[in-house]
Amino acid sequence: MSTNQNLAALSDAGISVWLDDISRERLGSGNLAELIDTRSLVGVTSNPTIFAGAVSKGGAYDEQIADLARRKVGVEEAVRSITTYDIRWACDVLRKAYDDDGGTDGRVSLEVDPRLAHDTATTIAEAKALWWAVDRPNLMIKIPATKDGLPAITACLAEGISVNVTLIFSLDRYREVMEAFLAGMEAAREAGRDLSRIQSVASFFVSRVDAEIDKRLDAIGTDEAVSLKGRAAIANARLAYKAYEEVFSKPRWVGLSASGAKPQRPLWASTSVKNPDYRDVMYIEQLIAPGCVSTMPEPTMEDFADHGEVASDTIRPGYDEAAELFEQLARVGVDYDDVVRVLEEEGVDKFAASWNDLLAEVDSKLAAYSKDENRG
Repeated sequence: MSTNQNLAALSDAGISVWLDDISRERLGSGNLAELIDTRSLVGVTSNPTIFAGAVSKGGAYDEQIADLARRKVGVEEAVRSITTYDIRWACDVLRKAYDDDGGTDGRVSLEVDPRLAHDTATTIAEAKALWWAVDRPNLMIKIPATKDGLPAITACLAEGISVNVTLIFSLDRYREVMEAFLAGMEAAREAGRDLSRIQSVASFFVSRVDAEIDKRLDAIGTDEAVSLKGRAAIANARLAYKAYEEVFSKPRWVGLSASGAKPQRPLWASTSVKNPDYRDVMYIEQLIAPGCVSTMPEPTMEDFADHGEVASDTIRPGYDEAAELFEQLARVGVDYDDVVRVLEEEGVDKFAASWNDLLAEVDSKLAAYSKDENRG
């Protein structure tokens, strides 16, 4: 099987290509391994919405759920068993990429229960439990970038747990995330841990920013406001990369790097466009610079494979234009601080709702198998 040239060029430009999807059907069919061979894939992310969809379709999980029902396992523990099984399997599929790359890529992410987003202590406990349950060095634990999530990020890194920080929308919050990362790595160094084995990415959400700001621009309705649509998300991510360059060039980071630490890479999440009028791969094409991760659902990955265009750097030349855009947005009446507050709250709520959907789906199947077992 040959490697797609568009995605290979994206990889050569410094972007790590990760799939934003997982399912037991994908794993069992060999599709994930095929994407590694043909689509330059070097990582996988998951979230509660992805798992809820996977479990509700087909019968790939039926045998395991039937066994869990026979053992009278509760729904919360059943969901952990189901999700960690898939993540462990995906980690094994990506292990070669992890070994070949010295542990930077070949990563698979598993999220803590999103209902814990405002509970620091339980988030830490859950992250430790998931890290132990999967027991793979190329695992990443996803922790949301809420105020209460920040100390959990630091604590988990200090324990040697690799962390994918998720649901970042705000530039100020992103700086707090990088501070949490540095503090965690410093604590890990003090504890004598091998910093080279601890990885972190900061998942900066993209398309949702345009969806929210475009809605507000339409409500304002002026010609100037409407002319700004579809530009804020890329500008926001570009300024995030500028902040990344600033933080990871300071003496504090240089010292950690000398101790073996690897930088917390920016990860562009939510890269599928929400507005069909926009170019379907614009969030990938316009966010290319060294040392980034781009996560894509498979349809977006296939779109890029078909007609994506790669330039060597589409982020840094746009710093000034990005800053000017946010000045324009403020002038027409878009409140950036309110936008990112709403997006964070909605992001947590949506993942929590998906988690509840996943629990309900598994609970229904457990009950059905228990009923059949009792009849037998």
